Amino acid sequence: MRGSLRRWQQEALTAFWESPNENFQVTATPGAGKTRFAITVANEALERGIVDQIIVVAPTDHLRTQWAEAAIGRKLKLDPTLSNRVSQIRGGFHGYVTTYAQIAAAPRRHQLRAQRARTLVILDEIHHAGDGLSWGDAIAEAFETCVRRLTLSGTPFRTRPGETIPFVSYEQVGDSFQSRADYTYGYREALADAVVRPVVFAAYSGQARWPNSAGEVVSAGLGEAVDGKSNTKAVEQLAWRTALDPRGDWVPHVIAAMDDRLNHQRAHGVPDAGGLVLASDQDSARAYAKIVREVTGDEPLLVLSDDPDASAKISQFRDGTNKYAVCVRMISEGCDIPRATTIAYMTSYRTSLFFAQAVGRVVRARRPKEMATVFLPAVRPLLELAAEIESERNHIFRVPPTAPEDALDQLVDLRNDEPSLDTWQPLGAEAEFAHVLQGGRAVTADYSAMAPDDESEEFLGLPGLLTVEQTAALLAKRDVEIRRKTRAAKQVDPNPEEAFDLAPWEELAQLRREVNAAVAAVAASTGEPHSSIHVWVRNRVPGPPSNAADAPTLRKRKSALRSRLVK
Repeated sequence: MRGSLRRWQQEALTAFWESPNENFQVTATPGAGKTRFAITVANEALERGIVDQIIVVAPTDHLRTQWAEAAIGRKLKLDPTLSNRVSQIRGGFHGYVTTYAQIAAAPRRHQLRAQRARTLVILDEIHHAGDGLSWGDAIAEAFETCVRRLTLSGTPFRTRPGETIPFVSYEQVGDSFQSRADYTYGYREALADAVVRPVVFAAYSGQARWPNSAGEVVSAGLGEAVDGKSNTKAVEQLAWRTALDPRGDWVPHVIAAMDDRLNHQRAHGVPDAGGLVLASDQDSARAYAKIVREVTGDEPLLVLSDDPDASAKISQFRDGTNKYAVCVRMISEGCDIPRATTIAYMTSYRTSLFFAQAVGRVVRARRPKEMATVFLPAVRPLLELAAEIESERNHIFRVPPTAPEDALDQLVDLRNDEPSLDTWQPLGAEAEFAHVLQGGRAVTADYSAMAPDDESEEFLGLPGLLTVEQTAALLAKRDVEIRRKTRAAKQVDPNPEEAFDLAPWEELAQLRREVNAAVAAVAASTGEPHSSIHVWVRNRVPGPPSNAADAPTLRKRKSALRSRLVK
């Protein structure tokens, strides 16, 4: 199995086994392959006889299934359906996958499971344990006695004093603590190894309008000056929120630009290229999905956290050919969707951790010359975060530095007459292409760098093939064309019928349904209560209750129940 690992995964694996500590922390850039590395650790721990079972903790229910699917591809059976109501791990599995929320709801239950056998626990995206002190306390209680603990994160993270996460090593940085990994694999290293795609950040400005406290209309450009003065943070935030308002023109314009980019990718070697639209809340997500339909003619998948079909929709997008998915936070982290190449970052989330994880959804490499493009508002908080990622790219590709020095002036002037966010009412916003990033600076279009009949569009976003000025010029040229562009209606079958073999946990769920249906059928034919029939079948086929029974036991019970129906 080690032969199929990437260089960094083999190095991290060696470091894991050489470490004398019970805790081992890996920070690897999104898309690098943390899951495969962790599954290899789990398999080797079982093969060496160091542990008897594996527990994986993931941030979301969807990631439970994704972990289980990845594991079964490596001959490791993990149950992603085990609930807190079941006392022990079901037979036929090497362990199970749960969530931080489930651990917090019943830490003692997971502690007892972990204590019944020698356990390796894998804590995926461990920073989620800092979302609430109760979550951190819960994983400490549940997994304190485990033989080994492997913690994973897609990017370094900071924690405030008094809220440090169990099993994580820290070093103090200012007034906070920075996580310290035992093995680190950054975006720069992943680019050099061709593990991830290069990413181009395309920033869009435009004028936003809203009334101030005196009822006067304020007009401010994203990242630009108002009345000759630099925007304050308050003005910038209001302009940002106004731009993201689905009732304005900024969002449709940027979605049209994104669609133009996707159509170009699909016509030039990436036929299944997909785009993600990230929204701040569910109402915005629904509105953005409507805009995608109107602007592009394509029906997007709408992925909301409270939708019971959310995981199925993410899988459909991952395995299908749909052009768009619109979501709130469901696919900002951990979700493996290699065909996603483009993001419209239409959310007000501004933490470095969230931004890096979101960009990580589109950087996983599949083949040469696949580029990632991120469309974002031209506001300082996001430009600074993008510059951190983009500068690592330029360490590898060495894009020539020719940007103007004053492209991103500091925002220092104060304005006190603007409305608060509580009273803010948007009046509209328009969008236009502003610049691409290079070396942390804004580079605008330089049409003199292009020949009159330039055919460089095919290479848009390929560092080293186009200069950053040419890339900006091409995006600006397309921006003009986008304003006149129309889309033909295109109907997509939302329910493609494909047959798949059942995964082990899906087979268990199906068998439990069949046993319950057989119990109901016997009850209907005999007049006996369901409880009596459940007792009868457990005496006939001994073992744990159906919700904890393995597949062979459930098959025997189903057969026993059907024998009563035959009579």
